Amino acid sequence: MCLVLFGVNVSESFPFILAANRDEFYQRPTAAMNFWQENPAILAGKDLEHGGTWFGLHTRGRFAALTNYRDLSMVKPSAPSRGDIIPKFLESNSSIPDFLEQLKTKSSHYNGFNLLAGDSHTLYWFSNQNQKITRVTPGIHGLSNHLMDTPWPKVTAGKTALARAMDANTLDPATLFDLLSDTSRPADASLPDTGVGADWERILSPLFIQSPSYGTRSSIVMGITPQGQIQVTERTHFPDRTTPYTDRNFSLFPR
Repeated sequence: MCLVLFGVNVSESFPFILAANRDEFYQRPTAAMNFWQENPAILAGKDLEHGGTWFGLHTRGRFAALTNYRDLSMVKPSAPSRGDIIPKFLESNSSIPDFLEQLKTKSSHYNGFNLLAGDSHTLYWFSNQNQKITRVTPGIHGLSNHLMDTPWPKVTAGKTALARAMDANTLDPATLFDLLSDTSRPADASLPDTGVGADWERILSPLFIQSPSYGTRSSIVMGITPQGQIQVTERTHFPDRTTPYTDRNFSLFPR
């Protein structure tokens, strides 16, 4: 993912709610969210280039989302794929903190990343950039290609929009997908400098990214009810924006 907006214990109807966009080069082959053939307990999209994923759930109720940490000066060309982290977490029998402690010991092998890892009871954030394992506190949070709640314009705007969308104390997928489709670009003076150059900083600045070669490929809306039911919809976007999007809806009760 490249933008994850989420609320923890701010809605009586959905104690956890998430709205996220995945941005990627259009030519990179991708499979839509589904139960994996090699492990039907995992529900996730799949990067067909390296076999990992950016967001996934397990039928036991675990879920995880991963964003890249963008700093071109720190890229390791031979690093392993970060997309492998989520399947390993979903399949692990370790507690969430224990898994993250184990991941921490080898996290420097990867290029920069943020990981949200949780279930219906708890949510943790870990980044290999500050090496901190943090239990996420109640409230509305945002995560892009820096640390959690870094006030990049897209994160700040997204958190504000999510707060408004949750005023009705419910999960309205249409409203959440609408906020994720915001293509407005902030002023240049407010943009970060992550080493990609001014033109790319502008391209990457909206919540919903569009360019000839790179952009928002899919969006996710997920909510967990007080009873533990997980409701998730993945929306696949097409580069020309004239082809209608496609939605895939899933509902799970953890086993």
